[in-house]
Parts: sequence; structure tokens; C-alpha cells
Amino acid sequence: MSRIEQRFAALKAENRPALVTFIMAGDPDLATGQAILNALPQAGADIIELGMPFSDPMADGLAIQLGGQRALAAGQTLLGVLGMVEEFRRKDENTPIVLMGYYNPIYSFGVEKFLVQAKEAGVDGLIVVDLPPEEDDELCLPALKAGINFIRLTTPTTDDKRLPAVLKNTSGFVYYVSMTGVTGAAIKSRGAVGEAVDRIKGHTDLPVAVGFGIKTAEDAAEIGRHADGIVVGSVLVEAVRTSLVDGKATDKTVDAVRTIVADLSSGVKRARS
Repeated sequence: MSRIEQRFAALKAENRPALVTFIMAGDPDLATGQAILNALPQAGADIIELGMPFSDPMADGLAIQLGGQRALAAGQTLLGVLGMVEEFRRKDENTPIVLMGYYNPIYSFGVEKFLVQAKEAGVDGLIVVDLPPEEDDELCLPALKAGINFIRLTTPTTDDKRLPAVLKNTSGFVYYVSMTGVTGAAIKSRGAVGEAVDRIKGHTDLPVAVGFGIKTAEDAAEIGRHADGIVVGSVLVEAVRTSLVDGKATDKTVDAVRTIVADLSSGVKRARS
């Protein structure tokens, strides 16, 4: 059983959804990014998504785009992202880490080399936004063979005819994107999200986590009544931005993220109470 599977099983026994937190690796600088990553589990994060910064994203809203640009300007690389995971694992062997990003940097790095080093660093899963199921031979199947979960996105436009293809090689959990569009917008109908989660669960036994548009503890508690996980990213990356002075980290930067994660954690813990 993978770390991700173990974590969802443990949370199911607690009858609560997972809090999945996204940060951009190396934002706003390499040292502060590492400090933020290291602080997430104690603040309440159950699973961590670590963004691999990319200069030409397609699913990221403005907040995460800017976070990626800050990380790249600070000198972040794909090898540096793996180094962050390796450093995190020196103190935390239990919290699952999922790398999220785009295929181009992995392709340029070399798929086989990337998977070997990712596994050695302690990466548990991948979300690669721009690789559809028809391209599973590129990365999905090699990742599964290497013992790394491959998490797939589904959206409101993924109908019952398309879902089996999307779910075929998905493992760890299913990531349901709550809206059409990019990260950072607000959810228009929480009821519709719940119906969509129930529909996906009719096709798979995997946990279903919901992301895009979740900003508050109230959102987390409401969506968590149906979903097995809540994914929060833009509000955390935006908290990094607003803590900066002249573009530089301050003594408030890590705490700004930690405070929001703790609040969101309170939301998922009361989702089914």
C-alpha cells in the first residue's frame, strides 16, 4: 500500500476528508519555500502537492502563475524540486507528496532519470496536467511501474462516456476540478460539486478529492461532506505574495501559510460532524 493509500485509509477510519495543500516549490525563494513545505504537516496538511514551476502553464490562475515565476526567478529547477522532497523526507517519512506540473520539464529532464530520482527522493505521486490518457505510455505507465501513483484530473465536462478512459490507469486518488477554467476562481454551486463527486464514485473505488475554488474553512467543511479530500492552492500561494516586502520573504511569510492551513484543517475536521 502506497503512502497515499495509507493516508486515505487512515482518514476514512477517522470519517473525515483529507486536506491536500498545494504550494509552489521554491516560492518566494528556495530557503523560504523549503521552510513552508516543512511546516505544512504540523499545520494540518494531510497530503502535499508540490508545484513544479513552469513558464507556460495552462491550468494555473494568476496567483499560481506568479508563484511559479517567483520560484523560477529564485533559481528553482526540477532537480531542485526533487531536492526539496529529499530534504523534507529527512524529518517526515509519513506525509505523502505529489508533484504537480507539466510534461515538458520532465521530458527535457528525461523520463527514466526523473522517475528514478523522484522515487529515491520520496515522491509518492504525480499530477501532470497536459498528458491525456491517450499518452499513458509517455509517463503514466512508467510511473506506475516505478511505484509512483499517477493521479488524473476530471472536470465538469468529463462525461460518463469519457470517465472510464480517464480512470483506467489512475491511482492514489482522483482529482475533481470543480469548475471549467483555471485555478483561483470561486465555486458557483457546491451542490453541483457534490453531485459530480457522487457520479465519479459510481465509476471507481478510488478516493475523490476536489480542487479549484476552495478558499475557506467553510468551503472545506461543505465540500468535505461528499469529497474524500479537499485541495487548496491559490489562497496559500497568494498568502505568500501578500507577505512579501519588495518581493522578498519576511518573518511573516511562513506563518501566513501556516495560519491558513490550520484554519482549513479545522474545516475538514468538522465536515462530517
